[in-house]
Amino acid sequence: MANTRPSVNKRRKEANRREKKAAKAEKRAARAADKSAKVPVAPSGDEDPDIAGIVPGPQPLPWAEFADIEPEEEESEEQEEGQEENAS
Repeated sequence: MANTRPSVNKRRKEANRREKKAAKAEKRAARAADKSAKVPVAPSGDEDPDIAGIVPGPQPLPWAEFADIEPEEEESEEQEEGQEENAS
């Protein structure tokens, strides 16, 4: 008696694979068509909106405005304390 069941299952699996592959190809083609139809939006102005308003260099201390402390005063006090400790 011949064992025909495995070959039937194999054909069924192969058919399912082909169907999935065809469905994926259709989805890829649809995505490619959507991408090509989409018009890229140019940013308005010369500046990148993600970095608009950023100033290069040292940034002001965010808490200085609440404590009424000038950043330079705070740094100079720390340097003076360090010098006094080193002198001792």
